[in-house]
Amino acid sequence: MAVALQSTGAHTVPRAPGAVPLLGHAWGLWRDPLGFLTSLRRHGDIVRVDLGTMPMYVVTSAKLVHEILVGQVRSFEKGRFFDRLRPLAGNGLANSDGDIHRRHRRMLQPMFSKDRIAGYSDMMSRNARSMADSWTPGQVVDLEQAMAEYAIETLASTMFSTDIGLPAVEAVRKNLPVLLKNLLIRAASPKFLDRLPIRANRDFDAAATALRSVIDTVITTSRRTGHTGHTDLLSLLLAAQDTESGQGLSDVEVRDELSTILFAGAETTAATLAWTFHELAGSPDIEKQLVDEVDKVVGDRPVTINDVPQLEGIRRVLDEVIRLHGVTLLMRRTTTPVQLGDHTFPAGTEIAFSLYALHRDPGLYENADSFDPDRWLPERRTSIDRQAYMPFGAGNRKCIGDQFVWTEATIAIATVLSQWKLTPAAGHTPKEVASAVAHADSIPMTVQPRRR
Repeated sequence: MAVALQSTGAHTVPRAPGAVPLLGHAWGLWRDPLGFLTSLRRHGDIVRVDLGTMPMYVVTSAKLVHEILVGQVRSFEKGRFFDRLRPLAGNGLANSDGDIHRRHRRMLQPMFSKDRIAGYSDMMSRNARSMADSWTPGQVVDLEQAMAEYAIETLASTMFSTDIGLPAVEAVRKNLPVLLKNLLIRAASPKFLDRLPIRANRDFDAAATALRSVIDTVITTSRRTGHTGHTDLLSLLLAAQDTESGQGLSDVEVRDELSTILFAGAETTAATLAWTFHELAGSPDIEKQLVDEVDKVVGDRPVTINDVPQLEGIRRVLDEVIRLHGVTLLMRRTTTPVQLGDHTFPAGTEIAFSLYALHRDPGLYENADSFDPDRWLPERRTSIDRQAYMPFGAGNRKCIGDQFVWTEATIAIATVLSQWKLTPAAGHTPKEVASAVAHADSIPMTVQPRRR
């Protein structure tokens, strides 16, 4: 199908086909977001997509995405996607720009240091064992739901370790799944659709209001009662001081950072874990390699932080799962005229990219849609362009909690594999659903003891 051409500076940018009046390409994005985003590479390295009447330019080239995130990072700010998320996550690390972003990153970085993650790992291991111990032989477990509960429980208990935080833990368990379900579509849709009196909007607004309100109350109570001396994230945020300015975070800033960590961490971990067991069930040889590795490294004891670097097979599987089922859509906005490839974009242009689509580009990966963890073996990894794999972003915008996620996921996988063999339940084939990442609609699996 021919594509229309739109002028940008001295050159032309191809416009994706299928736009409809008023909605532009939003309908295609709603109907099949993952298929729509992966189709754009057929039209060029940069393709125009209209969200309502607003043009957005989607970059499909790894080289140009790296240019946005690293090469010309100072010429971009967070774009419309993050503007739409601001009512949820405020001006936290994911949404902020410039001096605010640099100041907050300096303050939060120590909270995700190697030593801090080692401290969190005991809780990750306990939660993983508790989850695995709750299953019974022959039980059909919805992995998507079970791993979401594990990820949310681990995040909530990491953030709020005392009784003061119990209301926030309950609010996270109840409201976060509702918000994550509608996050991507809400952020990418024209704003006037927020006002439609449909259940999805009502549920989303109610969940957002309830979660923010409870977290605000917990922060106020903690500040008033001198909630210090603990190692949970709330305590650390309340006590944090910027090394340059000597200033701490306001209550609103603490709330925004907690919300950001919730949204960034819960769905990524849950989706990655659920897809991991699904993919392993279809690759019994790889699953056996991981089970043997866990037996050798861990044995019958609980998984610890010291085991994580030695579980190299699990790391390769995680790399591959995140490649296949990664971040759906990210946006930036130019703050000055920017040259990308042959095109010059004026200040204020919305630029987007999909790591999900990039990581499935057959021009970058052999058998790009196939699950092949061995592509990450040292002897094969050298053939993959370093700029082509960005599971947690790149540059100064790289996810601050990436090592937290790697550790949490590795511990959970090793814990479950040592105890259970999971096989797909009959009657359902998991389908990808686009949100912040590509998670599954449902992954029902039957669990049987690995050993007597």
